[in-house]
Amino acid sequence: MADSRERSKTGEDEPQGAVGGDDVNDDRIMEQGAIVLRGYVIERISAENPGRHLAPEELGGRPNEQEDHQVKNMVQQLLLIADDMNRNAELQHLINRVQVNCAQDVFFSVAREIFADGINWGRVVSLFHLAYKLIYKALTQNHLEGIKMVINWVLQFIRENVSAWIRQQGGWVSTMLEYANIPTHEDSPDRFTRRPYFMY
Repeated sequence: MADSRERSKTGEDEPQGAVGGDDVNDDRIMEQGAIVLRGYVIERISAENPGRHLAPEELGGRPNEQEDHQVKNMVQQLLLIADDMNRNAELQHLINRVQVNCAQDVFFSVAREIFADGINWGRVVSLFHLAYKLIYKALTQNHLEGIKMVINWVLQFIRENVSAWIRQQGGWVSTMLEYANIPTHEDSPDRFTRRPYFMY
């Protein structure tokens, strides 16, 4: 385990690669997380500002990485939760504490607060939502160098704090598919909008 962790720490570039497969290690988790993060940011920005289209390359990715059907499905599951995130006052308060030109320590402090009570899928999505909000601010303020900085911070936080948990769940694909199919006690179709972000 230490060896794979060391390998993941030595890569300075953003992880790339495809999503899927049963052989899940730290490097693969980081690759998958990076692609899904970029997909979430691209889709949220497109929804927020239909005239602004980001390409994966602008976020450090590859041209066709978002074409993978598993990536599309995972991103769509994240988007189902996005409106609820925007209405969550607690999460918005945390996000508003982080500015585009903030120090890494400030970002990590807020990220740690999101996970203060432990790791679950909703908190991972909240971290992605924080990234999207900061990247959107960076775009609107023409602070383009801040975009990759935010992505790097998110990926570093995942590597150091979340990747082991995701690996234990079977990876991004297994975790997301299981999460998407968990019925609530109401078994309602709008289950994604009934619980606060930290309850997912």
